[in-house]
Amino acid sequence: MTMQWKLVCKQSDLVVGAGVAAMVNGEQIALFYVPESEKKVFAIGNWDPVGKANVMSRGLVAHLQNEWVVASPLYKQHFVLASGQCLEEDIKVPHWSAKLEDDNLYIALN
Repeated sequence: MTMQWKLVCKQSDLVVGAGVAAMVNGEQIALFYVPESEKKVFAIGNWDPVGKANVMSRGLVAHLQNEWVVASPLYKQHFVLASGQCLEEDIKVPHWSAKLEDDNLYIALN
């Protein structure tokens, strides 16, 4: 099965070490540009399932337990950027494969 990639934004729209929100196919997605990581870019759902608000893009990015994570700005749970899995609770946010190509950020649509 071939992945279908969707152009979301330019690399210049991203902020190093922080998140930005984007609307993709009617869903809010939090995009993170972490040049220190192997993957460089990540895409997870912007909806915080604990705080019940679209705020994940405003969270703090950190390297914790050998994973790149974002801390929810509301109740501070840490979500792994590569998988959406919460480190403190048995919950998960959606995640998408993301890539930078020719200064464009793409995410894989399922």
